[in-house]
Amino acid sequence: MLPIISYVLLLTCTTIFNVSPTMADNELKTYIVQLTSPQGQDFSQPQDREEWYKSLLSESASISNEKPIMVHMYHHVMIGFAAKMSAHHAKVMKNMKGVLSVRPERVYQLHTTRSPQFLGLHQNSGFWTDSNYGKGMIIGIIDTGITPGHPSFNDEGIPPPSSKWKGKCEVAGCNNKLIGLRNFDPFSKTPVDEHGHGTHTSSTAAGSHVHNANVFGNANGTAIGMAPLAHVAMYKVCSFGCSGSAIAAGMDAAIEDGVDVLSLSLGGASAPFYIDIIAIGAFVAMQKGIFVSCSAGNSGPRSSSLSNEAPWILTVGANTIDRRIRTTVYLGNKKLFDGEAINQPKDFDHKLRPLVYHAKDSISAAYCLNGSLDHIDVKGKVVLCDQGASTALDKSKVVKAAGGAAMIIANHRIFGETTIIEPNVIPASIVGYAEGVEIKKYLNSTTSPVATILFRGTVVGIDTAPEVASFSSRGPNLESPGILKPDIIGPGVNILASWPISIDNNTKTKAAFDIISGTSMSCPHLAGIAALLKSEHPDWSPAAIKSAMMTTASQVNLKGHAIVDQKDARFLHADVFTIGAGHINPSKSNDPGLVFDIQPSDYIPYLCGLGYTPIQIELITKKKVSCSKTIPEAQLNYPSFVVSLKKGDTKTYSRTVTNVGMANSTYTIGEISVPHGVKAEVGGSSQELMFTAVHHKLTYNITFTRDSTVEVKAQYGQGHMTWVSAKYSVRTPFAFKFE
Repeated sequence: MLPIISYVLLLTCTTIFNVSPTMADNELKTYIVQLTSPQGQDFSQPQDREEWYKSLLSESASISNEKPIMVHMYHHVMIGFAAKMSAHHAKVMKNMKGVLSVRPERVYQLHTTRSPQFLGLHQNSGFWTDSNYGKGMIIGIIDTGITPGHPSFNDEGIPPPSSKWKGKCEVAGCNNKLIGLRNFDPFSKTPVDEHGHGTHTSSTAAGSHVHNANVFGNANGTAIGMAPLAHVAMYKVCSFGCSGSAIAAGMDAAIEDGVDVLSLSLGGASAPFYIDIIAIGAFVAMQKGIFVSCSAGNSGPRSSSLSNEAPWILTVGANTIDRRIRTTVYLGNKKLFDGEAINQPKDFDHKLRPLVYHAKDSISAAYCLNGSLDHIDVKGKVVLCDQGASTALDKSKVVKAAGGAAMIIANHRIFGETTIIEPNVIPASIVGYAEGVEIKKYLNSTTSPVATILFRGTVVGIDTAPEVASFSSRGPNLESPGILKPDIIGPGVNILASWPISIDNNTKTKAAFDIISGTSMSCPHLAGIAALLKSEHPDWSPAAIKSAMMTTASQVNLKGHAIVDQKDARFLHADVFTIGAGHINPSKSNDPGLVFDIQPSDYIPYLCGLGYTPIQIELITKKKVSCSKTIPEAQLNYPSFVVSLKKGDTKTYSRTVTNVGMANSTYTIGEISVPHGVKAEVGGSSQELMFTAVHHKLTYNITFTRDSTVEVKAQYGQGHMTWVSAKYSVRTPFAFKFE
């Protein structure tokens, strides 16, 4: 599922001058205005700051002779406000004293069970018990609203929030589970979910137990969020899109209200962090100890397609779980091809029927678009349709209207082997790209092709899981190439969670559910796990929590083989730009041994090293900075490395690790893996790390050298290293760019 979000663009000037407006200049649009805090004045009280904002807007209006409209006033994510104004007025305003930036808001996109069991979370045992199911934690969801009264948000066994909570509910329906419900979406008058996306993501992060959750009788089980005893606060910012000004307002309110974790299943295209409202808001949240989880985006398998690339954000890709709603296409040549479908009719006659594919008639017929089969004989036949151009539901309606008996949807090449299930009105199966190619070969091999669909129902224990979804956005990171993104992957394919209304007309319960896919679904999984970790380790910083997740992540599937990429039928091993550190392992992340911590001030020399000016950095940090010190990206104390190497290059970086495991422990190098032609060495005395207390910090240096005599054909390479003790293994992934 995909939302939309908006950004902020900025300029500086000090002189005021008059500009004659054109007609285009007079059109009102929402602009985000960022200011520098005036010296010697105290705006710590919200009302004082708001009066200051209003006075600046009024002053600018007297110069432009126009009437701008205040939209949002910010108190945390930035010093500034959003207002509707003309382009002419914006030109006037950006030249006023104290104004850092005036830019039109950008629009972002939404990145739109069995997951707890798949992740090793089991009721009344292990990490769930240790962390008390996230009890007391407050997860703020920035999304499309929520559905009060849904059983997933019942508050049985959940105490009221702590006194730190300052939030509110704008409509009835809140309780001790759903403690906050606010609307900042300019296109909606209610914080209630009118889309479904926000209800789904909220219940994934922290939904309460709901038994017998299913869709059309499939995927039946107990629906439960990652942190089922955590509180939920919803900040609605999206409906027809997600405007940057609304996102900023939602994040601003969440910070003020006192959330512990923020989950944002939305994003925009890569952009400098100082104009990316999510990066700006997340930096302020991180400064206040709030963990921020964001979706990586659904623009895979294209390289460098990521959203949310800032290092203070956890960027989450998507993978499959070990469940399929299985169908099998049976061809006349006796070949079988597995697919999926949410509708599993019990009365479908499995006899072989004529199989047809009408690509030769028209492109629209190949895609089974509206009206394309009206004058084609498909009555009683199995119709093959290409994926794309319309939904699976719409295709099934077209096939049914034309008299077709069943439908097979063949994936487009870019979707590879990721089968995303949707409702249908006739018996159907969606198959991967490779399976579709084989079915088309069979069609062309005989004059009388026949097929049927066998419905297998819900199948669990698929041991090739997790596999990376083809749609999951990938690195390299465009805005900060020296930071490995995504950070991690989590469940995001065909995830069952709460929905505002039932998509099954036969349901007799208020508990409506749906199955949808996207990094929108993986993001709240990690947000919920972050709440569990913060509940168990309240002294851990957001960077420490992220490190614990990354250094304990898994790179293998349930069979113990390397995680593969579904982008094509070769099922190649997923690389570091696809999975980051690997697949989340909640239980191991609770006891990582060592963490790579980062303090908010550590990001300043990193941002200077990106080439940002002090003014641009101030737009992120809200304070004046000096770039007297800079560091390369790879020197940031991140739990991964991205190293650019030319022939003969030698580069040395350091990392500082904090002991959060056993007080007296010794770590040695377990393994260092690098590509041919590259050497990695940990220097001298750093080859052994001896800790004598919890929170003891030690620093090591690692040197990367590229052999000048070895030709490397690939542009990128990868590797890793591990520190091991008697109890722990701490893994750090490497990515190399060969120049």
